[in-house]
Amino acid sequence: MQRAQRPGEASLVEEVTLLNPTRFRICTPVVFLLALTLLAGCKKTESSADTAATVNGRKILRSEVDKYFANQTSGAPQPPKGEQATSLRLSILRDLIDQEIMMQRAEKLGLLATDAEVDSKLTEFKAPYTQEEFDKRLKERNLTLDDLKRDLRRNLTIQKVLNKDISSKITISDADVSGYYEEHKAEFNLIEPRVHLAQIVVTTAPNPQVRNQKNSKAQNEAEARKKIQEIMNRLESGEDFATLAMNWSEDPQTASNGGDLGFVPESALKQGEEPATRDAVMRLKPGETSGIIPVVNPRTRELWGFRIIRVLAKEPAGQRDLNDPRVQEIIRGQLRERREQLLKAAYYEVVRNEARIENLLAKEVLGSAENK
Repeated sequence: MQRAQRPGEASLVEEVTLLNPTRFRICTPVVFLLALTLLAGCKKTESSADTAATVNGRKILRSEVDKYFANQTSGAPQPPKGEQATSLRLSILRDLIDQEIMMQRAEKLGLLATDAEVDSKLTEFKAPYTQEEFDKRLKERNLTLDDLKRDLRRNLTIQKVLNKDISSKITISDADVSGYYEEHKAEFNLIEPRVHLAQIVVTTAPNPQVRNQKNSKAQNEAEARKKIQEIMNRLESGEDFATLAMNWSEDPQTASNGGDLGFVPESALKQGEEPATRDAVMRLKPGETSGIIPVVNPRTRELWGFRIIRVLAKEPAGQRDLNDPRVQEIIRGQLRERREQLLKAAYYEVVRNEARIENLLAKEVLGSAENK
């Protein structure tokens, strides 16, 4: 079952995308580690010929641009060539310039990330992996631990600057919320009942994408049966459903957020779920949990795994009122996201204008075109 997106919900992330600071996405640890490969920088040299750009006198090296270019194009069936390759290099350099501007601004504001903050973030990223798995992923991406810590420091620093100069200054008034609701009232009119669900999943075969906090994966059917029963016993003993999901669930899409599937329309339940799951959901009241539900592959009819479902809420069809706290939460989130994106785009333009930037690579490209 895929997680349903709430009305007006954004696919926004908490982390700033490092090699494109004007984009902000919500990433899983694996996606973020992949983004970090773009920041495995090279040691600076004193050779001016290796300078791609300068920001207030500080160099950005061509070798850095080339390394990021190689990372971005690795594995591509047809790597970019000619003008396409040059365009990509210019884009990479623009992102590196933006990062350097932000790091210099952080120095002035005293907002550089501390060693403690970097170590804390590193521990967070390492949590879903064994040490062996973590080391393997670093090696696959030609990263050292120092590379990763440097890039975490850069990301944390940029986010601190943006939080101070942008996010902390955004306010959403009641009038803003009311105005948005009146303009988008139809978005909050449910045409059919829906159910807010959470799940804990255990599979009969190990899934390499599983990233629960205990790094727990059943290896076969016997282990899966034992594991799901142990989880059921814990639930019956009063342990928290969301915590158990984060620790033990093997669904890569929902384990990290406590198994939350969001709101699912009844029609989706009837069309997309097997009878055992559908019947269990329809019988449950909000706050109730199902028993252990076997999950069968619809094509092969083989046992795929087990699921425990909890119904968090049920909503009837009809118009949702502005006084509904969930409606207000959605609207405030949507308005904050829009305002944040607009202000961040403007902010980057302003800080670029204030910086002394010399883009030597761009000058070289322009010069070569004029000489043809």
